[in-house]
Amino acid sequence: MVAFCSFSFYRIGIPLYKLYPEVFAMETAKKFLNHAQSKLQDVVDNAVPSILEAADLVTESCEKGGRFYVFGSGHSHMIAEELYLRAGGLALVHAILPPELMLHEMPNKSTYLERVEGYAQALVELHRVEAKDTVMVISNSGRNAVPLEMCLAAKAKGAKVIAMTSIQHSANCTSRHSSGKKMYEIADVTIDNHGEPGDAAFPIEGLDTPIGPTSSITGITIAQALVCQVVDNLVKAGVTPPVFKSSNVDGGDAHNNRMFETYYGYWK
Repeated sequence: MVAFCSFSFYRIGIPLYKLYPEVFAMETAKKFLNHAQSKLQDVVDNAVPSILEAADLVTESCEKGGRFYVFGSGHSHMIAEELYLRAGGLALVHAILPPELMLHEMPNKSTYLERVEGYAQALVELHRVEAKDTVMVISNSGRNAVPLEMCLAAKAKGAKVIAMTSIQHSANCTSRHSSGKKMYEIADVTIDNHGEPGDAAFPIEGLDTPIGPTSSITGITIAQALVCQVVDNLVKAGVTPPVFKSSNVDGGDAHNNRMFETYYGYWK
């Protein structure tokens, strides 16, 4: 046990948690890392079959000349953005990222707007989702109108729908859509991110609000695993998938510019 001297704390003006991190912050940081690792292990142990099933849908879309659309509002948009124009990423990914459903314009704007019915239908029309496409919708709760309606509108177009959500959260809350449904009840394939209700579920002694959300950690890992499987599926089927290189390696810009022109000129 370290003996702390209040004199040294005030005299040198350095907080104790900075002087003795092995006793203070480092212990909590390690606990959270273990917590996050346990969530990833839950995904490894339980979610692989649904990831493989989802990868089959995306592979089929790619083989048909379709697109892999990804969408999420609030913080879930980060998972959609993770797959979009990323080094090592598939150039057939099209992310639906309306700024009004992100967080940088106003703190609670996306929270209100993702509960508005009718909005997702317009997004599906604007982005020209077709029957040959696959759409992945990410929402931890799976209860709000916009992500739920995105699933419904995409299915109405004949597209296949993948839901990434927390089953534990979604199954224990009510829908905010007039259909009364949650995403996992609509999608062709549901991938459980193994998050807990409210997402942030890491406790701090002396604080009544849990911290440390995990949906981004598991969600991004699931999304990358899905794309890796799709690319491998295509290669094994004799198809050379269009994959981005890093713009920070020699030749990367020229390679990627060809990809942009071929696969994204349509939306210019």
